[in-house]
Amino acid sequence: MLSKLLVPVFIWASALSAQPGQPAPVQQSLSMRDPSLKVQVPAALQGVGIEQKLDQQIPLTLTFRDEAGRPVPLSSFFHGKPVLLAPVYYRCPMLCTEVLNGVVSSLKAVTFDPGRDFEVVSISFDPKDTPDIAAAKKENYVRRYGRANTANGFHFLSGDEANIKPLMDALGFHYKYDPVTDQFAHASAIMILTPEGRISRYFYGVDYAPRDVRLGLVEASANKIGTPVDEALLFCFHYDPSTGKYGAIAVNLLRAAGAGFALLCGTFLLVAWRRDARSGRHILRRAG
Repeated sequence: MLSKLLVPVFIWASALSAQPGQPAPVQQSLSMRDPSLKVQVPAALQGVGIEQKLDQQIPLTLTFRDEAGRPVPLSSFFHGKPVLLAPVYYRCPMLCTEVLNGVVSSLKAVTFDPGRDFEVVSISFDPKDTPDIAAAKKENYVRRYGRANTANGFHFLSGDEANIKPLMDALGFHYKYDPVTDQFAHASAIMILTPEGRISRYFYGVDYAPRDVRLGLVEASANKIGTPVDEALLFCFHYDPSTGKYGAIAVNLLRAAGAGFALLCGTFLLVAWRRDARSGRHILRRAG
């Protein structure tokens, strides 16, 4: 069964990192540490992976079906709010479930609300998936998420190959179908898109740090959501395309520390000056 045979491969694929416009490389292995050894990619995985296309505009005119079977253009989910997009397929026996579990687990720790602050859009790349399957998935994950009045922010879409392929190509999400097992070999990642439908961030694997997801949504919204604390964090933390994570920027951290030190010193000097001034006035009054 493909899902069992490709477990090591899925782990390999879900640990992707990438440079913009380039296929995501695998994690470092013995063969990568030794240039004399060559990485042998299994035939089932050739062409499978994620190619970062940061700032790429996805085609919003493509049409999918929502959980009720109604045709909906992608543009209907991009209306002034960022979008968390998860490319999965609902009949997947293993990896896609972990992706969606990871999304919900991360969002539970993020104070932004789906439907109010951003949209969650899951899109199946399997033409055999149906709205009924999508509806069951949505019910499961909305219940798992458990936050009141957010069901309208979760969307589980299905579609046909004519609409699926252009979208997945625009996302740089490459997969391969095995007709023998009726399953797909694919990598795992989610994307954050701007309200205009441009790809802003990629987060790899099945475990998404809530801080990274929050900062990704804040950046994609051009700071229209979030707090001053988020803006301060974005000053000190920067998205690294090679890891798909946010990391500290040493220069900005030093600047922030320097500014804090200067403020502290200024406050101390001001307090000392005022104290000395009061003491001088007191001495003058006594001398007079």
